[in-house]
Amino acid sequence: MTGAIRGAAAGGGGPLAADDIGLCAARVPRQAGWVRHQTEPFRAPRPAEVIDAGPAVLRRWRVSDLEAASEAVLASLEHLRPWMPWAVDFSRASQAEFLVGSERDWQSGAAFNYAILADGAIAGSAGLMARIGPGGLEIGYWVHQAYTRRGLATASSAALVDQAFALPGIERVQIMHDELNVASGGIPRKLGFTEIERRPLDHKPLAGTGMGVVWELTRAQWAGTASR
Repeated sequence: MTGAIRGAAAGGGGPLAADDIGLCAARVPRQAGWVRHQTEPFRAPRPAEVIDAGPAVLRRWRVSDLEAASEAVLASLEHLRPWMPWAVDFSRASQAEFLVGSERDWQSGAAFNYAILADGAIAGSAGLMARIGPGGLEIGYWVHQAYTRRGLATASSAALVDQAFALPGIERVQIMHDELNVASGGIPRKLGFTEIERRPLDHKPLAGTGMGVVWELTRAQWAGTASR
């Protein structure tokens, strides 16, 4: 949901294990992947609608997921609210808006949003967002509190990196999280990302400072990692 992820996440003591609280704090107060856009739809290549991510399956969100998705978020609000600005005032109506927006964004290419499924149940959300300029996509995600520390955010992010670099013209992928969400850095670091800068987030999470840590992975770096 980064976009970003944890740190003494959901409240509590020291840094959490890097893999895997599963909260990637997005730079907008919406779920990972939610993007408003004014562009006309275009027919460019899209990532796969269903992705095998190992311990999870990523499946394109559907409007019909409303009830199950709402239940998953409501069951995880205590876990999500410290780092996900959109979770502070979450409602069934806002989830419906997200799902409708996801359909629109998929068609326009503004974002590609997925349900994270584990054992057939909704275990979170992940997305690729075209909001970092030409040639780049940003990853965001969140994981249901009952499915943390199972590697789902890491596996989902790795699968989305593969999908991003399978698209023509994509040369870089980023992940961004609040600087106090210390455990967030474990996932991009594990996947070979490099911290490139720190800049203010558009919306300060309840538990953070509002200063974002930006991680980036280039196509060449990913190809080198895959070849090892």
